[in-house]
Amino acid sequence: MDLVVNKAARNERIKITATWFNGAAVAALAVGCFAPIVAFVTSTAHIPLRNLNLLVRARFFLSVSLHWAARKVLRGIEE
Repeated sequence: MDLVVNKAARNERIKITATWFNGAAVAALAVGCFAPIVAFVTSTAHIPLRNLNLLVRARFFLSVSLHWAARKVLRGIEE
């Protein structure tokens, strides 16, 4: 019984860690990609298009990387 509780607790810690990584990925996408694009389209940001392109690509890569890390963490769940 004790082993089952420990395994369940470990799985929950793994899921919480994966959720944190995925939340960071969503935040990076929202703040790093969507917000600069909206600011550029509405002319509230004075950033050259080339810099905006680099910023959005870098943040998108960060977001995908964090989501990938979350998926990798979930591989540690035991049945």
